[in-house]
Amino acid sequence: MSTLILEYQLTGFSQYLPGSPGDANGQFYTGGEIQIEDDGKAYSGYGTYVGGWNNGAPFTVYFWGEFAENADNVRTFSGINTDPIPRYHNLANGGISEPIYGNDTRKAVSGPMNNRIGVLFSWKEGPASSITSRVGISSISTERARSYIEKEIPSWKLNDTVKDSVKEWNDDVFQKIQVPLDDSANMTHVRLLYSSLYFMHLMPSDRTGENPLWNSGEPFWDDFYTMWDIFRCTVSFYHIFQPEYYESMIRSLIDIWKHDGYMPDGRSGNWNGLVQGGSDADNVLADAYVKGLRGAINWTEGYLAMKKDAEVTPYNTFDPTDLTASTKEGRGALDDWKELGYVSEDHNTRCISRTVEYSLNDFAVSQVAAGEMPEDREKYLNRSAGWQKIWDSSVSSLNFTGFLAPKLSNGKFNSSGYDPLYCYDCEWSSYTYEGIPWEYSFVIPHDCETLIELMGGPETFESRLDLMFKPNMSVQNLGANGAGITTLINIGNEPDFATPYLYNYINKQAKSVERSRSLADQYFKDAAYGVPGNSDAGAMNSWLLWQMLGIYPIVTQPVYLISSPWFPDLNMTVSGNKTLRISATGLVNGYYVQSVKINGKKWTKNWFEHDDVMTNGGHIEFELGQDAKAWESGEVPPSPGHVQLE
Repeated sequence: MSTLILEYQLTGFSQYLPGSPGDANGQFYTGGEIQIEDDGKAYSGYGTYVGGWNNGAPFTVYFWGEFAENADNVRTFSGINTDPIPRYHNLANGGISEPIYGNDTRKAVSGPMNNRIGVLFSWKEGPASSITSRVGISSISTERARSYIEKEIPSWKLNDTVKDSVKEWNDDVFQKIQVPLDDSANMTHVRLLYSSLYFMHLMPSDRTGENPLWNSGEPFWDDFYTMWDIFRCTVSFYHIFQPEYYESMIRSLIDIWKHDGYMPDGRSGNWNGLVQGGSDADNVLADAYVKGLRGAINWTEGYLAMKKDAEVTPYNTFDPTDLTASTKEGRGALDDWKELGYVSEDHNTRCISRTVEYSLNDFAVSQVAAGEMPEDREKYLNRSAGWQKIWDSSVSSLNFTGFLAPKLSNGKFNSSGYDPLYCYDCEWSSYTYEGIPWEYSFVIPHDCETLIELMGGPETFESRLDLMFKPNMSVQNLGANGAGITTLINIGNEPDFATPYLYNYINKQAKSVERSRSLADQYFKDAAYGVPGNSDAGAMNSWLLWQMLGIYPIVTQPVYLISSPWFPDLNMTVSGNKTLRISATGLVNGYYVQSVKINGKKWTKNWFEHDDVMTNGGHIEFELGQDAKAWESGEVPPSPGHVQLE
């Protein structure tokens, strides 16, 4: 008679995410320990890891796990650290090694880059016909990991944990937005709404109480992946939807500066890195500041953290990704920026996209300086016009003239074979990062007024913007970042998030509605691979959320552009306990705006300010219809960074 044996092999803590051969960002397991507890009913230990996408320092994860039933047999095992990864092993070089089981049933230890280790638990047929396990983790200790089990998973019944999780998600997230769910509801839109809310709440991670590096009493956050992705519109959603969460996050950014030297652009494993463009935490702080977020944030320190980004060049990390400057934090091309007012091609990589980002970074600094250190405001406002210094009025492409272009440190443009339709890989060593110069030439949110002037005025600006949406115009292979999109605009990547709404700046709001709605309908689905690119910590999902609300935030300004809502009625909790209502009559006939009222007042501008409805709540009423209508007659959205260079 055969006996059924149930086995549970615990190896995960010594596993990791290796990079491909030649990848500079591979992760490694460097050592760990596992110990059997409570006569085979529990286990504890830790694993230490290094590297990964951020090229981080070693970090340790402690764990405590336990079973509902004691195991009948427990064996430790070990095996050589199979680097490179197993698929590169074959009979000619010894084959894939097999684990070696030991007689020690209490403890297994491996040192730096030593054996991989694990434990095998076995149960004979009987009461334990299924295995139930609970696991807690911590960055501090195994004891703290065990305490989280008691606090967060008190029941051995999976359904109890599911119910607790559902309740927490409903209380903290989903019930804060209510839309009609009657027979007339578009359930595809409903699924997109709530799944987008879910995704944008997964990162970054609130690890307050789990800081293994210092004890300051401030909140501690990790997994900023990255500011480059979320500064454009995700953090603006945090501000209105989760103000306590957002305040805590900003306090953590400032605390990281106090102890690590710089605010992060990306951060994981308790380590700053990588910086894809500018010091984009500056944009995050400015966006919160101008919209009045205060609470327990020390804005004096916040401004000093931003000023550090603007004035101190970080040391060169000599990262193989980019050997020319720091990829860990700060602005690696700051020496160029301070001396020349732009990032030069012969001194630094990503010369165009970094110039664009440093311009917005300095505008962000000027916004906070206005309140915290007014004597600094003009300096950084003037520096925010640096993008104009690389505007080459002689460059032509697709019958349009004037583009951002690579410029040498001697002040001369490098026009040798330059075509703004190409960025030549669009990666770390290219002119522009994850987008072509055609795209980046529209990414000046703080000074659209000057941008429109340089492009030839409103009519030419409109024609040029129209071309961004024409199919089969893209010639640059963007790889995975291209998402199969053939237009010059690439909504599958963050730099273009605001571009569909730029028609508002020439009072052609109907075109903003048409373009943005077309992109949303074409590229966002309630299905697997339902976003046109990497979610990027909810960045893609938050773009869709703003689209559904019928408004779009302009980062570092207390300004929202008016688009067109997707639901006939939506009630949303803002500022903690206030209500923003967005209602739309005529939605069944079409999505073009016919008229708008805000708090009962007829609205003639295609934009509004934060205090109009976000601080204390309010009501935006849309009348929608089938035909495009030029309903707006008020002034265009502001350009507070408007500076004319001599």
